[in-house]
Amino acid sequence: MATETKTRYSDKDLEEFRAILLEKIDKAEHDLELIKSAYMNDFDNGTNDTSPTFKAFEEGSATMSKESNSALAIRQEKFIRDLKNAIIRIENKTYGICRVTGKLINKERLKLVPHATLSIEAKNMQ
Repeated sequence: MATETKTRYSDKDLEEFRAILLEKIDKAEHDLELIKSAYMNDFDNGTNDTSPTFKAFEEGSATMSKESNSALAIRQEKFIRDLKNAIIRIENKTYGICRVTGKLINKERLKLVPHATLSIEAKNMQ
């Protein structure tokens, strides 16, 4: 008797992953709002020192901070997009299938990285 290979996760498994993803989306969107809020607050940091040396340092620091927050926001937006794409894969019942090997991605990997599209095997081939 041949062993049957699973081609996709069960609906019960998919619902478990959906719950994980929705929780991560909520947290990621909250974190994005904090990043955006920090970015907006960078415009007025409340210091009124008019010393030329301090002012130049302050402006350089503010620019670096804005660039850093902008990069964080872009990265967070991509993360949220990846999580939402994973929800779409759940709806299509293709969630958890490696896009390179076509095999199921290990459940433990998906619990740690729920938006993963590659198995460890495929990741190591890269």
